[in-house]
Amino acid sequence: MACEMLEACPFYNDKMDVESGLGKLYKRRYCEGDKTQCARYMVLSKLGAKAVPLDLYPNMQDRAQKIIAQNK
Repeated sequence: MACEMLEACPFYNDKMDVESGLGKLYKRRYCEGDKTQCARYMVLSKLGAKAVPLDLYPNMQDRAQKIIAQNK
């Protein structure tokens, strides 16, 4: 099931071409696979869109956990 945030995600819309290379892998793994493992989605779901740093990549789960812990 595709992530409902894909079209609005600034990471994919402004930072990376998701149709080729690394972007395509991220899209398959996190957007079309398990969105709950996406670092951006993790922060978004716990703290809201404004808390998601623009430079947070989907595979940066450790950084996402720190952001969430610091904002509890």
